[in-house]
Amino acid sequence: MIYRLAAAAAVLLATTPAIAQDAPADAITVSGSAALVSDYRFRGVSQSDKEMAIQGGFTVSHESGLYAGTWGSSLSGWGTFGGGNMELDLYAGYKLPVGGATVDVGLTWYMYPGGADNTDFAEPYVKVSGSAGPVSLLAGIAYAPKQQALGNYAATPQSRGQKQDNLYLWGDASGAIPGTPVTLKAHIGYSDGNPGLGPNGTSIAPTGKYLDWLLGADLALGPVVLGVSYVDTDISKAESAYLLPNFSSTKDGSTIAGSQVVFSATVAF
Repeated sequence: MIYRLAAAAAVLLATTPAIAQDAPADAITVSGSAALVSDYRFRGVSQSDKEMAIQGGFTVSHESGLYAGTWGSSLSGWGTFGGGNMELDLYAGYKLPVGGATVDVGLTWYMYPGGADNTDFAEPYVKVSGSAGPVSLLAGIAYAPKQQALGNYAATPQSRGQKQDNLYLWGDASGAIPGTPVTLKAHIGYSDGNPGLGPNGTSIAPTGKYLDWLLGADLALGPVVLGVSYVDTDISKAESAYLLPNFSSTKDGSTIAGSQVVFSATVAF
C-alpha cells in the first residue's frame, strides 16, 4: 500500500506543475471541509453499511484554473473493497471559463488503503457548470476506462484478471430561497458498468445499469452547513438478488440501495 500511495502522490503533483512552482501567495487558494454524515452514499449506494461516516478533504487552487486535492471517508460493509476501512480520493484538474459557463476537466484516483491489491481505479471526468437565473446547474460525465478493479468476478482461473469500464452521467441543480439561509438541491445520476460483483465482492455499478437521485436542503449557520437529503435508486430487490449477501446491511440484511433520509453537518474552511 505504501508504494501505491507514493505513486498516486507523484501523479497528483505531476499533473499540477504550475501549483508546485513558486507563485505569489495571493495566486493560490487553499480550501477544505470536514463533515459528519448519517450514511455515506456513493451514487445512491451506501458505503458505510447505512451507518455514520466521517469525511473531509482540501483543495489547492491556482488562479490559472489548475487545482489538486484529496478527500477521504470512513467505510464499512459493501464499500470496504477487500478490507479497506477508508476511501482516499486524489484528484487534479483544470477549470476554464467558457462564455457564461465553467468547464472543469480532471481525474480522480479512488484508493482504499488497507484493501486488496486490485482495489484502486482511475476515473477522468468533465463537468460543465453555470446558472439559469437564481438556479445553479451542473452536468457531468465520468468515464473509468477498463481496469481490473472494475472487472466482473469469475471463479475460473482462465477469466481472472478480467477488466471492465464504467460510465457515470449526472446532473445537479441548487438554488437559495430568497431571504433565508436555506438552499434547495437536486441530483440525478446514471451508471453503466460491470453487471456483477467485482474481484473484491463489490461494484461501482451494481446490476450494471441503474439510476440514482437525491432531493434535499441545506441550512447555512455561519461556517456550518446542516443538510438533509432523500436518496434513492431504481435498483429493485429482484435485480440485486444475485449480489446478496454482499449487497445488504450486515445488521439486518436490508438493501443498501433503497430510499434513505441522510443527514449531514459540514464545516468549511
